[in-house]
Amino acid sequence: MENKKAITVIDRILTNLDATGINTDTLIDDIKELRTFVIEKEIPLAVKVLRYTYEHIEENNSFLIAIPEDTPIEEATDIEATEDEDAETEVEAIEIDQIESLKYVISLIKNLDNSMNILDLKYYKKVLTEN
Repeated sequence: MENKKAITVIDRILTNLDATGINTDTLIDDIKELRTFVIEKEIPLAVKVLRYTYEHIEENNSFLIAIPEDTPIEEATDIEATEDEDAETEVEAIEIDQIESLKYVISLIKNLDNSMNILDLKYYKKVLTEN
């Protein structure tokens, strides 16, 4: 995305997610602001994904969508090893995954000319509309 204001909003969202996690008070407004810039760029898929994303967050007070499957075998083994840990640790891992997934969706908007980003946005659109 060439729009410097849009990049600033994306960076602000990513920074706030790192600092405060999913804080619906500011996050939803920031995603709506970002969506206005994407509307100007006229990319309907990204516009829809952003709308579905903030509606999902409004409804669930969280982002319950996983990052698209692209997990190497080594990471899958690490995930199985952590399943034996206590429930508190697993909840923290899930929360981190939610934030990482949301950060990933937002970061996809930075480069809408990348075909892989478009494929991942299609995945998020499909999953967000099914929930």
